[in-house]
Amino acid sequence: MNKKIVVGMSGGVDSSIALVLLKEQGWQPIGVSLKYATWDGCKNICFKKNLFENVCCSTESFKIASNICKKMNVPHHIIDVSKDFQKKVIDYFVYELKHNRTPNPCVICNRRLKFQKLFEFAKKQHIKYVATGHYARICELKTKNEKCKKNINPLTILSADWQTKTYQLLVAKDKEKDQTYSLSFLPQKWLKNIIFPLGNYLKTEVYKIAEQKGFKIFLKQKQSQDFCFIPNKSMECFLQQEIGEKQGLIKDTDENILGKHQGLHFYTIGQRKGIKLPAGPYFVVNMDVKNNVLIVTKNEKNLFRKEIFISHVHFISKIPFKDKIRIKVKIRYRQEAATATLFLISKNRAKIIFDRTQRAVTPGQFAVFYQKNVCLGNGVIIK
Repeated sequence: MNKKIVVGMSGGVDSSIALVLLKEQGWQPIGVSLKYATWDGCKNICFKKNLFENVCCSTESFKIASNICKKMNVPHHIIDVSKDFQKKVIDYFVYELKHNRTPNPCVICNRRLKFQKLFEFAKKQHIKYVATGHYARICELKTKNEKCKKNINPLTILSADWQTKTYQLLVAKDKEKDQTYSLSFLPQKWLKNIIFPLGNYLKTEVYKIAEQKGFKIFLKQKQSQDFCFIPNKSMECFLQQEIGEKQGLIKDTDENILGKHQGLHFYTIGQRKGIKLPAGPYFVVNMDVKNNVLIVTKNEKNLFRKEIFISHVHFISKIPFKDKIRIKVKIRYRQEAATATLFLISKNRAKIIFDRTQRAVTPGQFAVFYQKNVCLGNGVIIK
């Protein structure tokens, strides 16, 4: 067996320890760092001032990745994918915001760019496998009655003529760090050649390994929730420069005019900060895009919805079912999955009815489906 494997290296602790574990398991890793585009507009806060764990395109991160590879005696490559990143991720991000939707660039990046580029590099090197430091697991099912790792059963809705060698995306051991939400757009054809070395590790265990291996730099890093191409502190400036202002009225749910907003793209459903109205707090409850009206409420109960519609429905495995399926759903990354029923309206569209109402359902975000510990796929929330 050819044990060569391409490892995506961000310069953070997760991808670094993933490479270390693979080397110890007998693989022959090749480190690959992808150089993304970053927004360099006005007042962009420089990541380098504080060494964040998930910075993946800075000179400092490349230096760390290179040093790790050198210490582990493996090759390291830097590939400039900034043009494609701009087109496929940043332009998507801006387009969605211009149309008053809340985008999720990480989900899009994993499908349209990150894994695509890693597999392209691997193919050129005649390498079959790609690995990253994501917290997730992959299970291969060869027969209908076979059980997955960790005693996870196959999906009960599979048909009798279910194809052999189906691969499932499974939730990681570390439920707090699980990243199946952002990986839910991956296609079946890639899963058989993807390795997630950290899937059965806790984050605390990963840090212990880093300490044991003498990688003390990772013990000083901070955890960042920013997008890789722009920190949160620069977001308002980003919106100002990339989209501009489009003033409109702010109304409550009774049509009373309360003030003016600078543009619907500055807001998202459920938002509380930045509305700048007296006698608050107010929450963004809806947007009248046609009339450019921001609708707010003081009653947080108005934010809850029981029914949503999704488009671009994607199932990781081919899962035949007639008209409905019982699932659990996440409507944002850091949210506990809620029980619901999915009704397929057409090949690419569906309706989801939750057992209990959900707060701040946001158009543009991804609804990600689960059964037990299996991530089934996703769809884009449209209303």
